Amino acid sequence: MVDFAGWDMPVQYRSILEEHKAVRTKAGLFDVSHMGEADVKGPEALKFLQHLVTNDCTKLFPGRVLYTVMCYPDGGVVDDLLVYMRGEDDYFLCINAGNIAKDIAWMQEQAKGFQCAVTDRSADYGQLAIQGPEAVKIVQTLTPAALAGIKYYHFAEGEVAGVPCVISRTGYTGEDGVELYCAASDTERLAEAVLAAGAPFGLEPTGLGARDSLRLEAGFPLYGHEITEHINPLAAGLGWVVKLGKGTFVGSEALRAVKAAGPVEKIVFFKTGDRRIVRAESAVFDAAGEQVGRVVSGTLSPMLNEAIGSALVRTKALAGDLFADIRGAKLQLQLVKPPFVALKKD
Repeated sequence: MVDFAGWDMPVQYRSILEEHKAVRTKAGLFDVSHMGEADVKGPEALKFLQHLVTNDCTKLFPGRVLYTVMCYPDGGVVDDLLVYMRGEDDYFLCINAGNIAKDIAWMQEQAKGFQCAVTDRSADYGQLAIQGPEAVKIVQTLTPAALAGIKYYHFAEGEVAGVPCVISRTGYTGEDGVELYCAASDTERLAEAVLAAGAPFGLEPTGLGARDSLRLEAGFPLYGHEITEHINPLAAGLGWVVKLGKGTFVGSEALRAVKAAGPVEKIVFFKTGDRRIVRAESAVFDAAGEQVGRVVSGTLSPMLNEAIGSALVRTKALAGDLFADIRGAKLQLQLVKPPFVALKKD
């Protein structure tokens, strides 16, 4: 157990390796109740969200989920988040646990002048993620909702094990699955029901350790690593969520300039052919021995049995060979376009 954003969080239950492999081959249950939630409601809720985030919220409709980021005026990232459209003038956001206070304050400040309200709902919700090839089968045994009819990045409301839930076909592992939002007081009962239903399917309770190795194998960014207040979404490879054509939004002017000139640095993913983990903040060098970047995430891939990671590297250096120093040993980085493993999500 470790302290994480004021929560006692499990790093592992049995072993990170076993939990990771369970999610890739069967299913895992994550308690992610530490994540933050907010309501955005009012006649100008959509107009406000278009101002707040980089993606185009006009593409939303009731039951649809959108992944996006919100930026500072200089293009740095405040946070990445999910936007759920429940109905006209009624949206629900999921934000990162370590950023809740900062995010809510930022959103409420940005909402001034718009006819809408941003309400922190983080204390009201628990959240469970059931991920893996067997995840939907497991949850289907507990709900009358037709899960097969809920597409990837869509959601519905219904009961799971008798608990009212937002049933979201989203996740942070690259596998198929669902995320369940419920009243905080119902979370333990719901988790016990899912664990019991999942036992015949090989479901494993899964901690933060496997959550990180799974998301890195999938090539998903983590705030504070691949995206930060100093790493803009274009440098992070998230250009697909930056819709400059939608008009002006916070950070749009800076991001237009970055796109026109090209990012000076870029996030790249790598493997090594070696089991020695290249830790975050390790220096990255070019063939001449000049430091051209730094590692931002690093772990051992349980599926590949080799070290993988991501690094922020000067764009000009990407044309040549790159190396990392591990306790005096020079290790060449083999750049990879993620995901590192084949993923089977809808």
